[in-house]
Amino acid sequence: MAKKKMSRQCFLVVLLCAAEWAARAQSFQVQCPSSTITHPNPTNDSEPLYIGPTVLGLGTDGYMKPVSNVNGAIKCQQISGGDGYATMGDGTQTYLFAFGPLSGLADIAVGRPGTEPPGIFNALFSGGGTPGPGDPATTNGASSAPYSVGNLGTFGYNGAIGQVVDADALSGGLCGGAGQPSCIDGHVDPRQIMDVGVMNGNIPAPLMAIDEDDEFFLTLSNVGMIMRPDLFEQHTVHFHGYPNASAFYDGVPDASVAINIGGSFTYYYLAPDAGTYFWHCHITPPEHLQMGMVGQIYVRPRQNRVAPGGSLYNALVAQQGDARTKCDSTDILCSNPLPAGEAAGSAPRASTGNYAYYDVEYPLQIHGFDPNFHFVGMTFNPEAFADMKDKYFLLNGRSYPDTVTSGPLATQSSDGSMHYSQPLPSIINIPVGGRALLRISDLDVSEFQTLASLGVPMQVIALNAKLLRDQAGNNLYYKTNSITLGGGESLDVILDASDMARYPAGSTFYLYTPDLDHLSNDAENFGGLMTEVHICSSVTGGSTFGNTCTNN
Repeated sequence: MAKKKMSRQCFLVVLLCAAEWAARAQSFQVQCPSSTITHPNPTNDSEPLYIGPTVLGLGTDGYMKPVSNVNGAIKCQQISGGDGYATMGDGTQTYLFAFGPLSGLADIAVGRPGTEPPGIFNALFSGGGTPGPGDPATTNGASSAPYSVGNLGTFGYNGAIGQVVDADALSGGLCGGAGQPSCIDGHVDPRQIMDVGVMNGNIPAPLMAIDEDDEFFLTLSNVGMIMRPDLFEQHTVHFHGYPNASAFYDGVPDASVAINIGGSFTYYYLAPDAGTYFWHCHITPPEHLQMGMVGQIYVRPRQNRVAPGGSLYNALVAQQGDARTKCDSTDILCSNPLPAGEAAGSAPRASTGNYAYYDVEYPLQIHGFDPNFHFVGMTFNPEAFADMKDKYFLLNGRSYPDTVTSGPLATQSSDGSMHYSQPLPSIINIPVGGRALLRISDLDVSEFQTLASLGVPMQVIALNAKLLRDQAGNNLYYKTNSITLGGGESLDVILDASDMARYPAGSTFYLYTPDLDHLSNDAENFGGLMTEVHICSSVTGGSTFGNTCTNN
């Protein structure tokens, strides 16, 4: 017993020394401007209503700039690249190569995206002291894996971890005026990034959500793999299937850059096309995807920002004036053609709900784990790629029964701290008489996956971030009771529970795979790819994420 305790103490000393070394040898920075050429207002913290395309004019410097009707805003996010652990449905801990959150931590803990406007992202931590290992799980009081989540309201910080005032610039009089009153210019405290980022892997990777016309700044900080100090792994972010992406920011290392341990890089995207996408590391993708470096990003359509009572059709007509998203018969790649049979002024936007006429939306990421591959990944290389065989099947990083557990799942990692390893719930709560949009993506590297809905038919409205609508504007939506996806595909599906007689409050339905061998946790029965759909008298906790079901 004494020998085992001494070994553990030595291991923790090695972890602390590695973290201290990395903190001293780093070159971390973050980037989140409050205004840009494309969004010239002093602050861009809220989404303006959509009334028509942005109007551009020639500036005095010779560049085209917005002169009126500026659409969209600025969104920012910071993530870590490293490792961690997740707990499977049978209680087994699984080692991950993983991304973790370094901004929006409070939002991510309650199932929301970690994507924040500059006013929130650039706010300094004000909770007293600095965030520490395991936060927000540590501050929230999570004490046992996987169900104790503590008080989610205790840790409320959504800014960038490590964000600090540039003391040198402040003392030199280089900031503090109207142009940069806070003296925040991307400098960070590396120790905070290491404290929070080490062993903080999430599955799925931190959720991202932006709106059409947004500018998105995503900073990846590579904190290293503490369990594999022999690996000098680089990481990247590749937005799979994302249109019009600059090769430099596309995360494929052959054509862009890869981020070394101790370094940061800020990716930049302008969001012109709505849809459900996903992202992953593009360094040895079969290995890093299987090990957990996968997440979802989606772009909400402009029509969600049409004023209640305004015409959705007129808004689509207005989009034809935007060269980036103009859709006509000559453009076979356009993602949102004008719907056929509509008339000017028709299809008013309701006071509640969204463009696709849904009340709540849920991201569902399908994934599979081979526990042997993960064990080998924790100990030595090379792994046996040819023998890869998934035995855990996951929805948002959880297998049944954890899929129907609300709140984040906590896991104790090798640093001795609890971490929210699986923050995104998989349960689907629909208000009575309402409709739910499921944004389904498959990031499995070795299996096709099927999901079936019993009782509530699925209406498929989009495939791979493109509406099912032909160039003449005819909707090609279809109803089905099951969908099948391969790795690298996404679907948008509506669950329609608007018939209150058929779907009364208190009803429970199931979303599951009919592949019986995928309804298991490591070959044990009663687990795997399954979750529940609840019809609720009311859904609270936000219109999209972290919803709480209430039945009278």
